[in-house]
Amino acid sequence: MIWADLVVTGVAEAATLARGPVPRRRAAAGELSTIPDAAVAVAGGRFVYVGSERGMGRTVRLRAGGRKVDAAGGTLVPGFVDAHTHALFAGDRAFELDLKARGMSYPEIARRGGGILSTVRATRRSSREQLVQESSQRLLAMARSGTTSVEVKTGYSLTARGEIGLLRLIPLLAERTGLRIVPTFLAAHAIPPEYSGRPDAYIDRLIRTALPVVARENLARFVDVFCEPGFFSVHSSERLLRAAAGLGLGTKIHADEFVRSGGARLAARRGARSADHLLAANSDDFRALAAAGVTAVVLPVTAFASAAGRRSPARELVDAGVPVALGTDCSPSTWVESMPLAISLAVHGGRLSPAEALTAATVNAAHASGLEDAGTVEVGRPADFSLFPIPTANHIGYRFDVRPSLVFRQGNAISSRTLRQ
Repeated sequence: MIWADLVVTGVAEAATLARGPVPRRRAAAGELSTIPDAAVAVAGGRFVYVGSERGMGRTVRLRAGGRKVDAAGGTLVPGFVDAHTHALFAGDRAFELDLKARGMSYPEIARRGGGILSTVRATRRSSREQLVQESSQRLLAMARSGTTSVEVKTGYSLTARGEIGLLRLIPLLAERTGLRIVPTFLAAHAIPPEYSGRPDAYIDRLIRTALPVVARENLARFVDVFCEPGFFSVHSSERLLRAAAGLGLGTKIHADEFVRSGGARLAARRGARSADHLLAANSDDFRALAAAGVTAVVLPVTAFASAAGRRSPARELVDAGVPVALGTDCSPSTWVESMPLAISLAVHGGRLSPAEALTAATVNAAHASGLEDAGTVEVGRPADFSLFPIPTANHIGYRFDVRPSLVFRQGNAISSRTLRQ
């Protein structure tokens, strides 16, 4: 007999994502491993039963004081893993919308005081408590949309000391929100004003003074770099990533977002965990990523909001055999907290099937974030899942921004969690 703290019944369909390779490629990306008329049971924060409701009645008992939830014919899916966010920042950049509406490019907006350096100024001025408070609110909004694990990048201080300080705030964000957070060190997000015209000197400083601290204190899982003209060259990016890998840190790359600059090829050559954006990459780049086993993190909201005339190359990446993951790119320039919206845009704009998009938002996003026990509903795994008031999992991609009725992290409901003062 299995004793449970939580039992969920009345599930019309459970998309478990439990079978298949990790990460999923090609046809495997469309296999959701669904169970009709399903039920799950949780004990000690982990799934102890996943199967048919009829089968659960013979093997599971609810402990005294345990909770029983009726899904009322809805759908159960794994908690979403948001594989790319910049959620740790202060201020906003709403003033840029008028400039974007007039057709101004990102470099033009930056010259008018916008862009990354605008957020750097606001973040540098912000207090530690203000940063934690505002960022926690964003993360809680993500949780209410079904996200239970999220990658959070630094990148809005652009000093070695300041970026390390941002990393030290991330455990506080996890404590306040209940989310599982993967920290990524993105000090090479842009060239700081203090190093204008001297990007290599800034990379030298990061390699010499910041990376050893990050590795020694286990502050980040990954190191990322914005490899793009006007930011960091392929050569500078490779120097940083090589140094990070030498210290045992994982690597990621903002690659080929605005122009085809060689970022995807660098990701393939270095065996990075992921190459993100890829709006300007081509079929040769996709083949290189597939051969190297690099996961592509696509950001369809960014393609919609910031890259007029372009769409996420998600379909082409899947067809080329690249494992595809999904992120919101939540940031001051793409302020979105909803993974269901990102899933919908991956379907309607990136031409993924709804099943492929759900795979990208769960098991493949978990892989891209270094979380091999997340993104599926399986016995023994953390009980991170959402209940949606929809008949099948495909409705998440079919509809725009559908919201879950309940979200669970390790078997605890987090959809109504409030900040601790």
